[in-house]
This record gives sequence, structure tokens and C-alpha cells, in this order.
Amino acid sequence: MPNQSIKTPCVGLCSTVYGDAVCRGCKRFHHEVVNWNGYDEAQKRAVWLRLERLLVQVMQAKLEVFDAGLLRQQLTQRQVRFVASQSEYTWAYQLIARGARMINKVELYGFVLLPEFRDWSLPDLREAIDREFFLLSEAHYERYIAPAFLREAME
Repeated sequence: MPNQSIKTPCVGLCSTVYGDAVCRGCKRFHHEVVNWNGYDEAQKRAVWLRLERLLVQVMQAKLEVFDAGLLRQQLTQRQVRFVASQSEYTWAYQLIARGARMINKVELYGFVLLPEFRDWSLPDLREAIDREFFLLSEAHYERYIAPAFLREAME
């Protein structure tokens, strides 16, 4: 299963249908969700790269991956889908997102939580990561995308 390519960032929790400018599920912008199937590979790659960079920023502030090979092995063994070409920090997110309630010792998966998060439960950490990832995506949208849409609407 991990060797299958993941063709879209969609996680099946779309909130753009309810009017959100940034999807609470995949963190793409509303126009990216709507236009995804019409995007060429370069446009899709640009979206994937932005999402990866924001997620890695959040993850590196919460944990350290010390053995990417072990993490990859655990993902494969547990049949958790991940994008092999992305950072091991996105892999750690996929593992936490899919198995937060089943993981007892994160060290067995190739990563450790940073000291300030070692007392957190993984479900609570997953929620904090998701919330911060959303806030970063929303801030990026407000800073770089929304002004262009406003200018276009006024023309």
C-alpha cells in the first residue's frame, strides 16, 4: 500500500464546501480543491511542496526523527500510506494521524518527542499539530493569496 502513489492531498474531510477559504482536512486553498483535477503536474507539485514545507515546520517543532529507515519500515509494515519522496517528518505525521491511539513507544518508530511534548498523549499532539498546520496554511492564504483575489475582483 505505501508504494501506491497518493494522487491528491485530500483526506476526505473537506470544509471548503462549507465556505472555508482553507480546507480543514487537507489544508489546500479552496481554489486548489476545486481546480485540482485541472492542474498540470507542476501546479500539483507546487501545492504539495507548500503543504510539505508547512507541515515539516510544525513537526520539527514537536519531534525529532532519528531513524528515517525505521520509520519507513514501520509505515510499510502497518500499511500506512505516505509519499516516499517527502520528508520523514511528513511520514511521522501520517503515522501519528493514523495510529495515535495505538502507539505506546514512539522510539520504536524512529522518532522521539521533544522534551516539552513528552507528557502529551499522541491524540492530543495530533490535534495540536493539525490545528497549527491549519493556522499556518490560513496565514499563508491571507498573506499571499487573498490580496490577489481581491485585486482580481476589483478589475
